[in-house]
Amino acid sequence: MVIDDSSVVRQLMQQLLAQTADIRVIGTAPDPVFALRKMHQEWPDVILLDIEMPRMDGITFLRQIMATRPTPVIMCSARAGDSSQVAAEALAAGAVSVIARPQLGVREFLQEAVVELASAIRTAMQAGPGSRNGVATPVPAPTRSVPQLSRLRPVKAASREILHDAGWTSGLQRYTADAVLNPPGPEDGYRPPTARIVAIGASTGGPQALERVLGRLDRRCPGIVVVQHMPQRFTRSFAERLHRLSGAEVKEAEHLDVILPGRVLIAPGGKHLVVRRDGLQYYVETLEGPLVSRHKPSVDVLFRSLAKAAGSNAVGIIMTGMGDDGARGMREMADCGAATYAQDEASSVVFGMPKEAIHMGGVGDVLPLDNISAVIEKYASRESQ
Repeated sequence: MVIDDSSVVRQLMQQLLAQTADIRVIGTAPDPVFALRKMHQEWPDVILLDIEMPRMDGITFLRQIMATRPTPVIMCSARAGDSSQVAAEALAAGAVSVIARPQLGVREFLQEAVVELASAIRTAMQAGPGSRNGVATPVPAPTRSVPQLSRLRPVKAASREILHDAGWTSGLQRYTADAVLNPPGPEDGYRPPTARIVAIGASTGGPQALERVLGRLDRRCPGIVVVQHMPQRFTRSFAERLHRLSGAEVKEAEHLDVILPGRVLIAPGGKHLVVRRDGLQYYVETLEGPLVSRHKPSVDVLFRSLAKAAGSNAVGIIMTGMGDDGARGMREMADCGAATYAQDEASSVVFGMPKEAIHMGGVGDVLPLDNISAVIEKYASRESQ
């Protein structure tokens, strides 16, 4: 569904996306109020949403969608530049991606950006609440109303070149953490006591949730590593914003950064974050590789690396987000003796990732958002005793 008050943009998007074999535009609308009437007849898998529109702005509509019927949303607007506050606000409200378009030359821009746009749509589709193995499947009866996503049509040969150019593998194969790291083995698990390391994974609604959690910490906190699903262009500015809000040091992780008490490392967009151990010291590596659980960085990859490197010295926390990234990794952490926690449904924007982790049996305790900081501080106090 394309929602934009510009008739030119709506027409262009519909025409350009019609050229892709695996994407169908089910409708367009000039504003969210009109769009909802159409969407209740056929709910879309992905929404392309403008920001400035009559009757209701895009950010307000995005928040309503995430609160009532979580659906992947891509913001495409002239107000969504890489460093704009509006773009950061859209990501914090739950947008899976933000595409900035120019004020002038919109037609030429969209014609040139059709591959990026199609790739963003496919990525958003894979992040949807019912997506598994590259094909959407019905969602079990949830507490909140979540749409049952229609099945994707097979990807035809004409689309494979576009998929390849966008960094997708043939057939939309879904990779697990095995594509980056070997599974934990008998040698993993109990480790001689070292400083605790906390790993946090989040997606939709995560930016705001992380602000609340990290904003209450200071430099006495244990070392923390974070995967927040976010486009590559935004993770550095996101880390800088968290640094201003927190009493701890927060930075975008760089290759071979050391994990230290009082330091929070945010996974850079477009790279996997892996924790390694050298003696009693822990550090991170940033790695290339395929999308894992439909994401890069992937929470599954981070959690598996903690299971292998830290074992019983690790603490895993999975927070609000669509999909199931992190559920398998959290089970591996628990099997290796780590303490594991999930954000509860009431405080989650989308209860997908925590719910899947709970169902997989990897969660030791379920907590409201406002209790997570206290749990992290508890492990800091253990280290000082």
